[in-house]
Amino acid sequence: MEHPLGFAFLTFLALMIVMTWAAYRLFYKPGRFLKQLGNPVIGDAGSHGIAIDAEPEASTLVTVLHQIGGYVPSSKAETADLRTQLIQAGYRSENATTVLYGLKIVAVLAMLVPCIMLESDMPPNPMMKLALMFSGVAAGWILPRFVLEKKVAKRQDIIRLSLPDALDLMVVSVEAGLGLDQAIQHVGRELQESHPQLAEELSLITLEMRAGTRRSDALRNLAERTGEPEIRKLVAILIQNDRFGTSMGESLRSHSDFLRVRRRQEAEERAGKVGVKLVFPIFFFILPSMMIVAAGPGMLQLFKHLFPMMKQIGG
Repeated sequence: MEHPLGFAFLTFLALMIVMTWAAYRLFYKPGRFLKQLGNPVIGDAGSHGIAIDAEPEASTLVTVLHQIGGYVPSSKAETADLRTQLIQAGYRSENATTVLYGLKIVAVLAMLVPCIMLESDMPPNPMMKLALMFSGVAAGWILPRFVLEKKVAKRQDIIRLSLPDALDLMVVSVEAGLGLDQAIQHVGRELQESHPQLAEELSLITLEMRAGTRRSDALRNLAERTGEPEIRKLVAILIQNDRFGTSMGESLRSHSDFLRVRRRQEAEERAGKVGVKLVFPIFFFILPSMMIVAAGPGMLQLFKHLFPMMKQIGG
């Protein structure tokens, strides 16, 4: 083997990753949940208030990433944009931005290791070696942001698919006599099991309004936190209905029907694209196999009898 030391290092790194993941899943995560469940719900014996615990301490890995990311220089605009994406992905911690920067640094170093190992196998061209190093650094720096964008898109899809059920429940609540604030609170409480992401966002609206934020501002904050276009449309409908005094139930029912029709149209659109997307797999993978199975035996027989005849004619 050309690089026994590199192979041993990669093997050790893979074992450490597997052992860390197994320890986290088997010991740390269940213990953290049990610790949360074991906290007292009522503070003192004579008081009837709910005990408010301090913010849970971050793990050692998160602390290390936060310290590493603190040394990365960044502009305010870039930090604000990254902060918005982290909130849209569901990461609302104050240290999430620096942790992501630290993760980028670790990813850059992790990508540099195989690039350094492959440097000896490259041709003796300094430009190619420099391009290899630059590609590794760029891939390590871009990869965490790419994963974050995928998580944002996945969370937005989950919230968008949860909207029709939430709107139906909100329509029932409003028509039963609840106000919009109470309806939002009720929907957020009822959807905790089936749609936890949307229920969390609705619960945040309730908390903001209890803290003194106006309803329109709390709804706009919901649109900013999620970044989902359908949420923005719903927020615009709720604000307009609240401003002009139109029927809230009819508007929510119409919007819910619109979302379901649009979901069905998107499914039909995807089904219509299947035929076009299957052209290349059929042409490059299925058609050659069918040609070999169908015409292969005949071609073998043709070569078996035709080549000796051609040799006899040529001789």
